[in-house]
Amino acid sequence: MTGHIVDSAIPLPSDPAAGPMPTGVDDVADTPVLGGRFARGDEGYLSLVWRRFRRSTVGLIGLVLVLMLLVMSVFADFFAPMDPKQQETSFQPPDSIAFQSADGSFSLTPNVFPIVETDELDPVTFQPLTGPDYKNPTPLGLFVKGSSYSLLWVIPSNIHFFGSTNGEPVHFLGTDKLGRDILSRGIVGSRISLTIALIVVLLTTTVGTLVGISSGYLGGRLDACVQRFVELVLAFPQLPLYLALTTLIPVTAPSNVFIAFVIGVMAVLGWAQLSREVRSKTLSLARIEYVRAAVAVGSSDFRIITRHILPNVLSHIIVAVTLAIPSVVLLESFLGFLGFAVKPPLISWGLMLQDTGTFSVIGSYPWILSPVVFVLITVFAFNALGDGLRDAVDPY
Repeated sequence: MTGHIVDSAIPLPSDPAAGPMPTGVDDVADTPVLGGRFARGDEGYLSLVWRRFRRSTVGLIGLVLVLMLLVMSVFADFFAPMDPKQQETSFQPPDSIAFQSADGSFSLTPNVFPIVETDELDPVTFQPLTGPDYKNPTPLGLFVKGSSYSLLWVIPSNIHFFGSTNGEPVHFLGTDKLGRDILSRGIVGSRISLTIALIVVLLTTTVGTLVGISSGYLGGRLDACVQRFVELVLAFPQLPLYLALTTLIPVTAPSNVFIAFVIGVMAVLGWAQLSREVRSKTLSLARIEYVRAAVAVGSSDFRIITRHILPNVLSHIIVAVTLAIPSVVLLESFLGFLGFAVKPPLISWGLMLQDTGTFSVIGSYPWILSPVVFVLITVFAFNALGDGLRDAVDPY
């Protein structure tokens, strides 16, 4: 007789101490499996996505940077060390931070030595040379008092996250041609640039998803007509069309109206590509067995779209959103550089880049290119997040 090796940890039916064997589905779900896991405790889709996303170092870095950018834009006045509209010396170079006191000894607290004119003259231009004033250091600190603002547009405050403790102006990235602090303007400008990007992506995602799912699922003449219109929108050269449409609004129009018009133009021209992608996904999903079964039992088109098709397309939409935001930020910066996005007194990264219009300015005052750093960080953050999500949304 051939024998079988049986693990003593698994109860046998003949063992009276084993208790009753599972008879139903619920009992089987509660039965322990290898590794001490339970079938009812298996990971869901979101848990699998998060577990796989955590393996992506670049994706986690992008997530942290995106969260930091969003927090910075919401509390921009708090993080800005100075009033972005306060004017000082034009084209002042960035202040250098040093852990050094006035007598040259080491200091535990950082100081900034202001840039002043010295008694020496340039041998070529005979202009006074500038240099740090080591006799009058400006101490730095956290949670210091500065210019007044309204936190969240409601709570009056004058506390800033970092800055000088004695109220003296500091310029970590220098000043622009009007003497305004570039770092403070870049932090406050993130609010406008990211707001435009988020609103445009929200509109384009909503319209593109609705048009793509409806066209792909319903098909027929509706699909043919919609796709011809989508091809017409995609056929237009977008950049000349952006410039042509933005010139239609009067220059004297209020800034809010101008921004709303720019957002509308970007949204009208930006939904078509996503609709094509969603339509292709919908065409493949409409032929799956469970969708055909739902049609056979008489489910409405709205229920099939919202319960069966949209959840399966949602992962692609999320990734498309994270990858579309950097494109809108770059477009807004480019249009702002040309003067077609944001008008003063509002602040955006593209508007700040208008000061870099000539090579002479860039060559003499290279710190004026600092707003490019904000754009690069934003583009990298959202692209890294989108890359990590793209690998994680399909964990199977």
